[in-house]
Amino acid sequence: MSAGPAIAQNVQEPVPEGAAPVDPRDPFENWNRKVYTFNDTVDRWALRPVAKTYRTFMPDIVDRAITNFFNNLTEIRNFTNSILQLKGESAVVAAGRFTYNTVFGLGGLIDVATAFDLPERPEDFGQTLGYWGAGSGPYLMLPFLGPSSPRHLSGLGTDAFVLPSLWDNVHSPETYYARGLQIVDKRADLIPAEGFISGDTYIFVRNAFLQRREFLINDGKVTSDPFASDDDEDLMLDDF
Repeated sequence: MSAGPAIAQNVQEPVPEGAAPVDPRDPFENWNRKVYTFNDTVDRWALRPVAKTYRTFMPDIVDRAITNFFNNLTEIRNFTNSILQLKGESAVVAAGRFTYNTVFGLGGLIDVATAFDLPERPEDFGQTLGYWGAGSGPYLMLPFLGPSSPRHLSGLGTDAFVLPSLWDNVHSPETYYARGLQIVDKRADLIPAEGFISGDTYIFVRNAFLQRREFLINDGKVTSDPFASDDDEDLMLDDF
């Protein structure tokens, strides 16, 4: 939850024109560091050992298929938020990816859309709020959920409980098994990237998360890094 998710959100991002800039302050740092320590303890003693076991025994081809399947489910979210952001091309890409991967990729187990030159364009409601000018707000470290902000947290809630999702068709207890598998699969995929982290890991995670979020809001347009002065870490890592 600490080292792993940092790598998943480590691409530099600028603030889009017309949108409120990210607040570089960390007014809740004392609280955030305590929650970070809690999350790190949970990860070290519970989630990471399970993920390592999963990675050891799960065949690579099956691991990739599981990752592809869960990624394919997010295309409905990508499509809906692309529409809300008036991004017609991104909406078409999301619809095309879901159709190709579902029909020709055995229900999403194979990412044939990328082979057809249709790479994923991630969009969520947090990005939608940023697109329409909502500010990020102060950085927050949440128990179990990890790095966040008021805008990001609002987006997570809206995507999960308001906007349409294929998860709505999965009933309990199957939904809990599926979510558990998704979390373990994601954590296992992040293990090889842990070596990138050095220095103050809290600062690394914070900066990487905020940069990643602004990068997504700007559709990859990079400007200056407002956090570069905090440390000398090179955060220009590839999206894992």
